[in-house]
Amino acid sequence: MSKSNFTRRGVLKTGAVAGAGLTLPTYLRADGHAGFTNAPGDSEVVLGFNVPQTGPYADEGADELRAYELAVEHLNGGGDGGMLNTFSSKVLDGTGILGREVKYVTGDTQTKSDAARASARSMIEKDGAIMITGGSSSGVAVAVQALCQEAGVIFMAGLTHSNDTTGKDKKANGFRHFFNSYMTGAALAPVLAAQYGTDRKAYHLTADYNWGYTTEEAIRASTEAMGWETVNSVKTPLTQTDFSSYVAPVLNSGADVLVLNHYGGNMINSLTSAVQFGLREAQANGQNFEIVVPLYSRLMARGAGENVKGIFGSTNWHWSLQDEGSQAFVRSFGTKYGFPPSQAAHTTYVQTLLYADAVTRAGSFAPCAVAEALEDYEFDGLGNGKTLYRGDDHQCFKDVLVVKGKENPESEFDLLEVVEVTPVDQVMYDPAHPQMGGAEATLGECNNGA
Repeated sequence: MSKSNFTRRGVLKTGAVAGAGLTLPTYLRADGHAGFTNAPGDSEVVLGFNVPQTGPYADEGADELRAYELAVEHLNGGGDGGMLNTFSSKVLDGTGILGREVKYVTGDTQTKSDAARASARSMIEKDGAIMITGGSSSGVAVAVQALCQEAGVIFMAGLTHSNDTTGKDKKANGFRHFFNSYMTGAALAPVLAAQYGTDRKAYHLTADYNWGYTTEEAIRASTEAMGWETVNSVKTPLTQTDFSSYVAPVLNSGADVLVLNHYGGNMINSLTSAVQFGLREAQANGQNFEIVVPLYSRLMARGAGENVKGIFGSTNWHWSLQDEGSQAFVRSFGTKYGFPPSQAAHTTYVQTLLYADAVTRAGSFAPCAVAEALEDYEFDGLGNGKTLYRGDDHQCFKDVLVVKGKENPESEFDLLEVVEVTPVDQVMYDPAHPQMGGAEATLGECNNGA
């Protein structure tokens, strides 16, 4: 597909003379609904929901899909409206997006980059999807984001935590609401120091793909800065289900902390192995042996059961938050599905609303108009407090939650407790930070496709 001749920054430079007889580019005109990839007709618009319906992250994918369906229902005027009622922006009115009924198609990423790209490509080329969203793997997110950049559609990332998504692999057409590995390290390290001290030796088991790498890097950097030592790091295949051979050497390694840079089914299985090998009752270096799970979710906690009690980690959002937006979402989701939503459900629901809001504020579905509306956009009422969609890297900045497995849960859903809300200033970083790919990493040019 042809690449747009305009960039976001290039177009802005023409604004001063637009009134002097020059015609604005199509995607900056309120009536501009042509000249870009999959421009919708007058009656409906199609969104593509690309989630892992099979594979190690399938539980997360199922909850994402539930949230997407709920968001579409609310955008089209159904249900109780959910977060439309609490969102600081008031342009969404339940009549779809710019008066068009929202339709959607779905795909299965299988937690595999090639499958995810093929699924996204099919939704764009065969189903006419104007925006792609989803994923529960950063490897998938980076791959699909690159495809959307090439195709000239917006990618609203789902659950992706690797620094790379809005770091070295960021794209002008891609946006992430979910937090990242750097933020986890910045929020979690001070809590670990306070709980376990600064004289600790850590052993990392790390999922062998980009999310695992950047999470280990962030946790190592933040914990070593406060005095911890890293004694070993071992990569584990994403497809691994039995982690006994990886856990067995840990007790004789000289470490007294095991950091599980695993997510979804991987984390459930590796934590189970660690408990079976007696790590939770062990002593090392004259201290109690501890386990840390940097990225937590309620779905993982449910799968791991008793094993999560007292274990620290971080999360993007939790259903127990009492702000108006969170409770509106929990109420809507719970009414429809019978149980509270996960952080995966929350971030995908929010991304769908943010896309619809940006289109409405821009008055156009054209990707570069949508991107401009999202960049440096500040909002509230969607469950994370005041949030900034930073223009430099298309990363959302907001408070981060440090959680731990609850010792005495009151229900099957009451498994994590929030121990600290880390203020956004503590997790902020320069866009050119080395963990984000340095100054060489750039967004590139926005692509309207067509």
